[in-house]
Amino acid sequence: MVAVGAHRPGPLKQQNKAHKGGKHSGSSQRRAGGRVSVKAQPRRRLRDLSRVDRRHQALQLRRQRKEAVLAEKRSLGSRDGPPHLVVLVPLHSRAAAHDTLHLLQSQDSTVVRVDERRAGGFALLCPRLKQRWRFVTAQAGDLHAVLDLAKVADSLLFILDPADGWDSAGEHCLSCLFAQGLPSYALAVPGGTDLPPKKRIDARKKLAKAVEKRFPEAKLFPLNTEQESSLLLRHLATQKQRHLAFRDRRAHLLAYAAEFVPGQESDLVGTLKVSGFVRGQTLDVNSLVHIVGHGDFQLSQVDAPPDPLSLNPRVVKGQKRSQDMEVQDDTVDGSDEMEEDVKVLMKADPNKQESLQSEVVPDPMEGEQTWPTEEELQEAEASLKANRRVVKVPKGTSKYQAAWIVDDGEGGSEKDDDDDDEDDDIDDDMMEEAVSQEGESSEEEEEPVEEECETMTISECLRDDQYDEKVEEDEQMLERYKQERMDEMFPDEVDTPRDVPARVRFQKYRGLKSFRTSPWDPKENLPRDYARIFQFQDFSRTRKHLFRQIEKEETEGASVGWYVTLHVCNVPVSVMESFKEGKPLVLFSLLPHEQKMSVLNFLVRRHQSNSEPVRAKEELIFHCGFRRFRTSPLFSQHTSADKHKLERFLRPDAALVVTVYAPITFPPASVLLFKQRSNGMHDLIATGSLLSVDPDRIVIKRLVLSGHPFKIFTKTAVVRYMFFNREDVMWFKPVELRTKWGRRGHIKEPLGTHGHMKCHFDGQLKSQDTVLLNLYKRVFPKWTYDPHVPEPVPWVRSESALPVQEVEME
Repeated sequence: MVAVGAHRPGPLKQQNKAHKGGKHSGSSQRRAGGRVSVKAQPRRRLRDLSRVDRRHQALQLRRQRKEAVLAEKRSLGSRDGPPHLVVLVPLHSRAAAHDTLHLLQSQDSTVVRVDERRAGGFALLCPRLKQRWRFVTAQAGDLHAVLDLAKVADSLLFILDPADGWDSAGEHCLSCLFAQGLPSYALAVPGGTDLPPKKRIDARKKLAKAVEKRFPEAKLFPLNTEQESSLLLRHLATQKQRHLAFRDRRAHLLAYAAEFVPGQESDLVGTLKVSGFVRGQTLDVNSLVHIVGHGDFQLSQVDAPPDPLSLNPRVVKGQKRSQDMEVQDDTVDGSDEMEEDVKVLMKADPNKQESLQSEVVPDPMEGEQTWPTEEELQEAEASLKANRRVVKVPKGTSKYQAAWIVDDGEGGSEKDDDDDDEDDDIDDDMMEEAVSQEGESSEEEEEPVEEECETMTISECLRDDQYDEKVEEDEQMLERYKQERMDEMFPDEVDTPRDVPARVRFQKYRGLKSFRTSPWDPKENLPRDYARIFQFQDFSRTRKHLFRQIEKEETEGASVGWYVTLHVCNVPVSVMESFKEGKPLVLFSLLPHEQKMSVLNFLVRRHQSNSEPVRAKEELIFHCGFRRFRTSPLFSQHTSADKHKLERFLRPDAALVVTVYAPITFPPASVLLFKQRSNGMHDLIATGSLLSVDPDRIVIKRLVLSGHPFKIFTKTAVVRYMFFNREDVMWFKPVELRTKWGRRGHIKEPLGTHGHMKCHFDGQLKSQDTVLLNLYKRVFPKWTYDPHVPEPVPWVRSESALPVQEVEME
C-alpha cells in the first residue's frame, strides 16, 4: 500500500486577510456594557433616513419650488404685485411700433391710461383677468435707454420687420442685450398683411430661419388683429420669467412720476421725489440708491401715495364708469397724486444710514517714523564717515552744497525718475522714443522730423478738412494694426536702448527663476492710489453673508409691489431734465459697501463684431450690472496661478481679465465694454462678467531682451546685441537666459567693453537661434474712473477699408 501524501499549497495560493473581530457595531455595543460615548451626534443624519423618508423629503422640496414659481407668476401684474412691465424694442427702422401699441390698447373690458411723459407709454388694466400691464417703448437708436429699461423690465417685446426681421442697428442692440442679460421676451411681427400674398409664405419661412439662429425655440406672434394681440398678452402673462441675478438681489424701480424740489442753497441741487413700484427686494430707507447714469444718493424718507394703476379705483361721486374701454390721461409731473392722501412710511435714521464716502482719505503721517535713538544717530555718523568721498568743488562751497554736486559718472540718475514714469505706459516697443535725451543727441533726433515735415506736399484737391481727418484716422488705425501684429509675432520683446544704460532703464524690473512658482509679495511697493481704496479681509465670506441675509428677508422697508415715493437728497437738476426729455429714470438700491472704491477684475472675451485693435490703458466705457462708467483698464491672462502676465492688446482668441478702479459690486454681474468713436458712437468690443473684487491680484509686465549668438561652441556661445556696455552685463549676470529653441543658460563673463558676453547653455545652440532674457515688474491700473458717460449717437455700422487680416510689415 502506498501512502497518499497530504496536499501542500503552492506559492500562488490565495492568502485571505484574517477577520477583524470586534470592529462592527454589535461587538462594540457589547463591550460598552450600556455606557454612552461622550462624542456628540452629528447634526445632519441624512444617511439615517429611510428610503421612504428620503423620497418624501424630495417630494416636499419639489412642491415648495413649484409653489414658489406659481406664487411669483401670480403676483406679477396682480393687485398685490407690481404691474407687468413690458418694454417694446423695435429692431428695424421699418418696424411698426405705433401699430402694435394701437392694437394692444384696443382690448375689450380694459382700462387704458396713457402716459404723456413718454411717447408710446401707457398702462393696461384688466379687472376681469385681475391683471395690469405697463407698456414702455424704447426709442429707436437710444442704446442707453434700451439697456436701462431692460435692466428693470419683466418682459421685452421685440418688434420685427416681416421681410428682413432686423437690420444692423437691431443686431447691435440684440448683441448688447444678450450680453447684459435678457429677461423674458416675445417676438411680434406686425404688418404681415402689407406684403403681396405670393411673398408672404417665403417671407415667413425666411424670417423663421433667421429667428431660429438668434432665438432658439422662440415663437413668432403675428400682430395684425385684436385676437392676435390678445394671444400675445396671454403669452406675456403666462410665460416663465427669466431671472437676472444682479437685479433680483437689489430693490429697483422705474420712475412713474417725478418732481424736483430745489434746495435752499442752490436751485441746481435739490430733493428729487420719485414715484414707482418697488421690485426685486424690500427697499430700506437707510440704504443708498443709485440712479443709473447719474450716481449714488441718500434717501430722506419714503411715502405711500395712492396707487395710480389700481385694479379697484375709488369711485368719485358724479363720475360714471363704463364697462367698455376707458381712456384716462395722467398728470405730467405726478404732483397731484403725491399731494393726495400721502402717508409717510419711514424716515431715514442718521445713525443707521449708509455713508456716501467712496474713498479712504489717506493720512500722510500714518507711515511716519519715530525719532531715532542716540545709538542710531551714532551708527549713521559712522556710516557717513566710511562712505565719505572726495569731490572737486568751487571755493566757498559748504558741506551741504557739496553733497548735492554730482560727478560725471552719476549723470544718468536725473533721468531715472522720468524713465520710470514713462515705463508705466505700455509703449515699451517704442523705447528709444520714450527715453529722454540730453545735449546733442536730442537735436540729432529732431532734425529728421523737420526734414520729413519739409518734404511732405499736399495737393490742392485734398484740402478738405473732413477728408484729412479721415486720412489721419486711417493712418493711426494702420499703425495700431502694425503694433498689434508685432506684439503677436514677437511677444514682449523690446530693443535695448543704446543711449541709456540698461541697468538704469530697467531698474524697476527683476528676474524670476520661474514665473509660475517664484514668490511675489502682493503688499510690496504699492502705489499711492491703493491708500484710497477699500479691501475686504474675506470678500467671498462677506458676499455669502449678505446674500444669506437677503434670502432670509431680514430687512425692513417698502415691500415688493408697493407704490412709493422716494425722497432722494442732493440730486442735480440735470436728472429731472433728462426725465422730462423722455429718458427712463431707473433706481437701484445698493448693498452695503457698494458705494466704495476698490479694484475690480472682469473676465471678458472679445466680441466677434469688432476687430479693431484695442490697447491696454485706452479709455473704455463699462456697463457693469446697473452701473456705467469710463476708465482705462489693464488686460492680463486668466490663469489659476498667483501671478498673471500683462497683455498689451485685447486678444480675439482668448478670455482675458480686465482690471480697473471702480465701485465695489458683488457678483454675479454682467459687463459690457464699449469704445467711443470720434463721431460719438459706441462700439461693443467685449462682453463678460465680474470675476472678483481683489486688489491683491498681481499683474506682471514682462520684458524680453534679445541677443544674437555671435560664436557658438559645444555648450558655450558668445552673445552680442543684448547689451552695449560691460557694466550692464555684470548687472544682469544673475538672471537666467533662455532661447527660442528651448535651451537654458546663464551669463559667465563679459567680453570686451561693447556688451559681448560669454554664456553657458545646457546644449549646443543653433546659428538661427535667439537668446532671450526675461524681466518682470508689477503694474497697476490708472485712476481714471469717471462716472459720467456721454450719450451715444445712434449706431451705424462702420465700413472700414483698412486691412484687417493681413498687415504688411516692414
